[in-house]
Amino acid sequence: MELDGIEGVPSMDVMDEEDKTLQRHCQFPSISKPRINNNDNPTTTSVHELLECPVCTNSMYPPIHQCPNGHTLCSSCKTRVDNRCPTCRQELGDIRCLALEKIAESLKLACKFCTFGCPEILPYYSKLKHESACYFRPYTCPYAGSDCPVDGDIPFLVSHLRDDHKVDMHSGCTFNHRYVKANPCEVENATWMLTVFHCFGQYFCLHFEAFQLGMAPVYMAFLRFMGDETDARNYSYSLEVGGNGRKLIWEGNPRSIRDNHKKVRDSHDGLIIQRNMALFFSGGERKELKLRITGRIWKEQNKQ
Repeated sequence: MELDGIEGVPSMDVMDEEDKTLQRHCQFPSISKPRINNNDNPTTTSVHELLECPVCTNSMYPPIHQCPNGHTLCSSCKTRVDNRCPTCRQELGDIRCLALEKIAESLKLACKFCTFGCPEILPYYSKLKHESACYFRPYTCPYAGSDCPVDGDIPFLVSHLRDDHKVDMHSGCTFNHRYVKANPCEVENATWMLTVFHCFGQYFCLHFEAFQLGMAPVYMAFLRFMGDETDARNYSYSLEVGGNGRKLIWEGNPRSIRDNHKKVRDSHDGLIIQRNMALFFSGGERKELKLRITGRIWKEQNKQ
């Protein structure tokens, strides 16, 4: 669905040799590594290479399996290789490499998101769980018009939205937007637009979407915070739409962009306007959608 007209009026208000330390590596190397076989010398093989599955190249966690010749692989890949060692083709059986599991237990490594600011040094077996919810893990692009694969930190995503998606950028904590659609009967789960606001030193994404709720076409506006969920709770926002002497008001906390826009939309966490009501607000002969949505963002005074 394309927009026929928009008016935006914002108000300004690890180790290659054993004598090198583990701490030099922030994450497992992503480059291809030599596979372990009978000719490999364990004294010259890095710990990370020993713990890398030769099939999927991911880090291995208990149970770590090995063949009679000592070649290892992870439990997930054991079922994928028809119980045959991918290196020597010997039958795998159910032999565990307890020595390698013990070595891994003694390791402490930096979070792979250290380059994004994470200071944590973690036991090997705790690292994966930490990284799945690390505060410093990159964010995915919040653009709603497509499933954009780009991720990064907030400053990078702001530039990406502006330069690659040509998103409108505004400064200020209040806004006044007019959405116009010549044929409001065309509602095909379409996203209309995304606008980014900068206030309180933070960035917020204002979404306006049209989709089917059951059999009924609806319009929905909601705000997302470009940051973590814990920080999003420090802010609140309100949205208001009306006309012909009537109005609807929504107030709540913005959702973090950790939640994608479809998740927010499907939870109905925002200002929802039924089409009949939207046409009533638009006035005229109810053949053209003309919605003016105003709103503001504020920081909760009892939050730091």
